[in-house]
Amino acid sequence: MDSFYLRILASDEPFYQGECQSLSLPIQGGQYGVLAHHCNTIAAVVPGILTYQPPGEQPRKAVISTGLMKVENNQVLVLADTIERPEELDENRAFRAAQAAREALLKKSSRVEYRMAQSNLAREVNRVQAKKNLEKYL
Repeated sequence: MDSFYLRILASDEPFYQGECQSLSLPIQGGQYGVLAHHCNTIAAVVPGILTYQPPGEQPRKAVISTGLMKVENNQVLVLADTIERPEELDENRAFRAAQAAREALLKKSSRVEYRMAQSNLAREVNRVQAKKNLEKYL
């Protein structure tokens, strides 16, 4: 099977760089799939589960937050705010962080603080939901 070069970068570190046979990631309308020689594309990534398959290996899954994906000349670049492997997810920590974000939303605060609390809540809720969904596959 043909492959393409995939780079997945989180805001704080590279996540994966190398050849890949297939990629599936969440966008606004659902899951978006990429195979070798895909047409040039740019898409906004939404929180959810990303799946990629290096050649000769089993598919790998990760929890991704918001970001962008660019396909060009048989190369794919995924830029994400955060991306985590299933074994890195701590459901209890995410639940506690979601509770803290909910409390921050209830406090009288500036628009910036309110938007940050909304973003934090969405990220933590995504982590909790994704962890539960990933447990089905593990």
